[in-house]
Amino acid sequence: MKNWSIETLMAHFAENRDDYQGAVVPPVYQNSLFTFENWEAIDAAFDDRTNENIYSRGNNPTVTIAEQKIAALAGGERAKLFASGMAAITAAVLHCVNAGDHIIGIHNIYGPANNLMRHYLKKKMGIETTFVQGDQVEDFAQAIRPNTRLIYLESPSSAVFGLQDIAAIAQLAKKHQIKTIIDNTWATPVFQKPLQMGIDFEVHSCSKYIGGHSDVVAGVVIGKKADMEQLYVEEVELLGGKMAPFEGWLILRSLRTLPIRMKAHETNALQVAQFLEEHPKIAQVPYPGLPSFAQYALGQQQMTGYSGLMSFRLQTEDLDQIKAFFNGLALFKIGVSWGGHESLIYAPAISYLKELTPSQFTALGISLGDMRISVGLENAQDLINDLEQALQKVE
Repeated sequence: MKNWSIETLMAHFAENRDDYQGAVVPPVYQNSLFTFENWEAIDAAFDDRTNENIYSRGNNPTVTIAEQKIAALAGGERAKLFASGMAAITAAVLHCVNAGDHIIGIHNIYGPANNLMRHYLKKKMGIETTFVQGDQVEDFAQAIRPNTRLIYLESPSSAVFGLQDIAAIAQLAKKHQIKTIIDNTWATPVFQKPLQMGIDFEVHSCSKYIGGHSDVVAGVVIGKKADMEQLYVEEVELLGGKMAPFEGWLILRSLRTLPIRMKAHETNALQVAQFLEEHPKIAQVPYPGLPSFAQYALGQQQMTGYSGLMSFRLQTEDLDQIKAFFNGLALFKIGVSWGGHESLIYAPAISYLKELTPSQFTALGISLGDMRISVGLENAQDLINDLEQALQKVE
């Protein structure tokens, strides 16, 4: 295994085909519970319940194979799949904090994660969160309090794709005995491995690239064995956000092509980003894969590639013209998610203005003219042509 490439890992790791009659694809274990021969057998299983198959709310063989592949890909010891990205994020955050604790996060994180920390945890548990810009390690150092128990990162971040110095922040956190979580959905473990930089927990929305086909909603937490076993006993068993066997099978299917898909997303996205950057009706393209990106050097240092999600800002702030462009696209379908095989477009202002106050919206550095696109697996020139014809509708 140590010498296997990620492509080979995703094709073969954790699969023992002798266990399922030589089937080249593992079966879906679509059962709620597992039976035992006698008292001693089930008693022993409960002594090792974080690893044994007892009830599918905890472990299921189909799901476990997918978890083992994801852990190996990320360089972690264990992974646990959840029914959604937010289930994974919530489990990881709650695992790290108690009532009255303090969290440090960054401004531009996924909206529901922001709401979890900004509002829900404060109201329910008296947990306060300080949100910082995050592009400087000093931002985190200055925000640390005696009761700080968690630093929450998302690199690249939502909407503006800002990077954090992952290794330096992990080192700072360990110095102060603070746990760290990073949302690594954008880069995936194919292009970025935060656990190897010292982060405690890595979370993903598997609905995005790990799933990759826009047919499953899922999430995952990855970390060290001891941490993950404790998270299993507490957040997995008690919160019940389990992954269903069939969804686990879909994730397993998707992992086989993840490395190849990510390379294709990157190839297409770089071509689209270069086109947009040179277009006179585009004000800016904050995409980490472009040399013009302000933190390009940091990205080169801690990532080995770039995914297909990017944003760009139209030159106009006129809502009618923005809508003309937005509604004029043919190949880029309108949708809130990303990371699938298809190309999508979304305007962050649509949801952010509903979730945030005008001052919070402005503080994020987002404008009405900001567009977010997920570059899919179609032909890159076809996507460029579609953007060009829609941009012609902007005066």
